[in-house]
Amino acid sequence: MIGSEGTLGFISQATFETVHDARLKATAMIYFPNLRDVCQAILPLRSCSVSAAELMDRNALRAVEEQAGMPEELKFLPENASALLIDTSADDNETLSAQIREIEEKLAHIETLFPIRFTTDNSLYNLYWNVRNGLFTSAAAARPRNTACVIEDIAFEAEVLGDALTDVRDLLVRTGYADAVMWGHLLDGNVHFTVFPDINSPEGIQKYAQFMHELCSLVALKHHGSLKAEHGTGRNMAPFVEKEWGTEIYDLMKRIKSAFDPQHILNPGVIINDDKDVFIKNLKNIPSANPIIDKCIECGFCEVTCPSKNLTMTPRQRIVAYRYLKPKPISYSLDETCATDGLCGIACPVGIDTGTLVKELRWENAGKWDNFIAGSIAANMDKVSSTVRQLLKVPHTVARIIGYNRMENIARGLFKVGDGLFPLWTRYTPSGAAKIKQDIFPADPIGSSASSGSPLVVYFPSCITRTMGTVPAQNETGDTPAKMLSLLQKAGYTVIIPEGKESLCCGMAFSSKGFRKQAKKKESELNDALLKASRNGELPVVCDMSPCLLHMRETLDSRLKLYDQVEFIHDFLLDKLTFEKQPISIAIHTTCSSTKMHLEEKLKTVAELCAEKVIVPDDVYCCGWAGDRGFFYPELNNSALAPLKHGIGDATEGFSNSRTCEIGLSINSGVAYKSLVYLVDRAAEGR
Repeated sequence: MIGSEGTLGFISQATFETVHDARLKATAMIYFPNLRDVCQAILPLRSCSVSAAELMDRNALRAVEEQAGMPEELKFLPENASALLIDTSADDNETLSAQIREIEEKLAHIETLFPIRFTTDNSLYNLYWNVRNGLFTSAAAARPRNTACVIEDIAFEAEVLGDALTDVRDLLVRTGYADAVMWGHLLDGNVHFTVFPDINSPEGIQKYAQFMHELCSLVALKHHGSLKAEHGTGRNMAPFVEKEWGTEIYDLMKRIKSAFDPQHILNPGVIINDDKDVFIKNLKNIPSANPIIDKCIECGFCEVTCPSKNLTMTPRQRIVAYRYLKPKPISYSLDETCATDGLCGIACPVGIDTGTLVKELRWENAGKWDNFIAGSIAANMDKVSSTVRQLLKVPHTVARIIGYNRMENIARGLFKVGDGLFPLWTRYTPSGAAKIKQDIFPADPIGSSASSGSPLVVYFPSCITRTMGTVPAQNETGDTPAKMLSLLQKAGYTVIIPEGKESLCCGMAFSSKGFRKQAKKKESELNDALLKASRNGELPVVCDMSPCLLHMRETLDSRLKLYDQVEFIHDFLLDKLTFEKQPISIAIHTTCSSTKMHLEEKLKTVAELCAEKVIVPDDVYCCGWAGDRGFFYPELNNSALAPLKHGIGDATEGFSNSRTCEIGLSINSGVAYKSLVYLVDRAAEGR
């Protein structure tokens, strides 16, 4: 069964035995003149305490050498150089030092380009591993347009590894795949490589077929190696299994297959396949569709965190649909249920953000009437905000008279009859926020101007939090800006609100819908206002909506020091406040924008200072609310947060840092979510 790759049966359950992960680690990046030299290290290292020994050829190193933070020496290595990343670990310093000395002694006779130096510095350790981890992604992203990405892995005995890999490299160059990247696990003699064949033309397919035939002869016959190491055989290598094992053993394999699976229904065609050309049949062409997505290799890594994965399409499916159905309209699946959250870009090995494509499609499809409405809203943001504030109060006023259950039933009826015309109202839809009437809030609330000697901070309350207030289920009296001001003043800050605040907007709401001109207008207005308020970037600027803050970082003047509420509390306020843990169990949610800004740990750290129990629900990523999309496509939000109700456990309150996300989180958990500033303001006092 083991190694049959599903052709004889399947494993329904497995128990893994894990290896010990020692707490102390050291690593060395060793550069060798060529592949033969680096392969000389395999036998000496097998007698040492080595956790990993990762081989990288010159093309692999070249693939990452221009990335930010990579070791500078990568750019100056000779053409045929190779590298070996060695990792060793132990539970005490004495043992670790002894292991390092042993490795250095065992490798002393092998020529290296630089002296061998181990490091225990955590930042340097991570830097070296970033080189290794970025190889495939960088190589795949840099491949020629319209080419596929094929990864194969082979293995050889240690005694022939250097000669074999040199021959493989020569073959790659000779057959037109000189850009192939090679890396692997030296201790096992296991090496991976990528090739980028053009499968859109008969010439490209024939070229790839010739390469595969020569490769298999070189590996299996000349060097008596294995055509597969840790990857599955698959249909790409199945036609060559008989060449590797010989006719007698291959016939035995076929008999075993027939005994276990007489109807040949289990993973057919894998390992056992009589079609010698199957590896070049049924190939999916890679058409040029859009530069944003043309590098997609359809690996599916993006699918796990996509909020619409169980509703309509995943990012990978959107790319495939766009490639093959363009320009046919597929708006609901491709556009309307895409949250454009960008988490797919984080997971994608080649950095594709499918949301960027969707935003471009929205821009292309926006008509004159749509642009007129968007332009009118952008030009009259103060009046629009004031009107929405009043409208948001009406349903809650009615609900207090007739009851919230009846009001929600009426709202659902209107939503259904309106067929997208009316947003879906629920008891968690906020009421209107209070208008902010001042521009300066002194540290000493009794004073009327900036308190002498107190630190200054610019606070930009987003258009969302200026408009959307609380809901009864939150049991709070003040809205998010009020709590933020209270907290900043407790910490001794004098708070400056930008002039013309009622008209200001970061532009993200327009940008996400494809209204580029209107987004630019709002970005420019906010940029000018914040530069003035912050004295051209001298003062820090804090915003109370993480999606807005991320958009500001991406679009505004780099002189501005911009902080999300979580980051500002963590970095600036903790030493200015005293905390009393509240006897409550809470759930926290890291928004997509917070994930992009790496704020997960800071959010948890702050929350744990304020509450006795903090729960981070499993398998909850993007909430799928996507600005206002949750009002009009609630099924997206419901699908994205299906695991939430179970995941919050015994939490009685929820906290995050995006007012709109908190609506969807509340609906799908039954627990009222609110801004983190509510929790911190409740638990903290000034020193």
